[in-house]
Amino acid sequence: MSDRPKRADARRNQENLLDAAAAVFVTSGVEAPIRDIAAKAGVGTATIYRHFPTRADLIVAVYRHQVEALAEAGPALLESSETPYAALAKWLDLLVDFVVTKRGLAAVLQSDDPCYDPLHSYFLDRLEPVCSRLLDAAVESGEIRAGQDPYELMRAVGGLSAGGDKPRYNVRRLVGLLVAGLRAG
Repeated sequence: MSDRPKRADARRNQENLLDAAAAVFVTSGVEAPIRDIAAKAGVGTATIYRHFPTRADLIVAVYRHQVEALAEAGPALLESSETPYAALAKWLDLLVDFVVTKRGLAAVLQSDDPCYDPLHSYFLDRLEPVCSRLLDAAVESGEIRAGQDPYELMRAVGGLSAGGDKPRYNVRRLVGLLVAGLRAG
């Protein structure tokens, strides 16, 4: 296999495939038939197996793809949002989406399969600095109190998101209250 970067169209096709797999995993779980993922992506099953020889390869790739999207969203939100606080709130909303959609992966990620072991560290290594940067920018703008720990904040959002499938439980409202509690003054 070559270490050459993929062509732009090949990267787009793989991203489309990963997005389709993620959507199918959310609705049908990680054991969903590969043919369902192929149909959603508009490709044949052979294309999926060519890129991802095993289901574990596909699961790991989907997880990493979504972590990368979340990591890239932080700086983009700082650039495009009205304030750093607004960027932080929007990013935490995306983190809620990420955590909620990973519920189907929980059993797999906690399995004995060693291929999943590095994923939690990967998540923290990629996202904790993004959260820290957002928090620092909001502190510098005077919008939130100093001394917030990005790891604790991410754990809090994850914990609140874990109960998201219960009736009368509004994860976004609760995370909004958490974020409001960070406000200075």
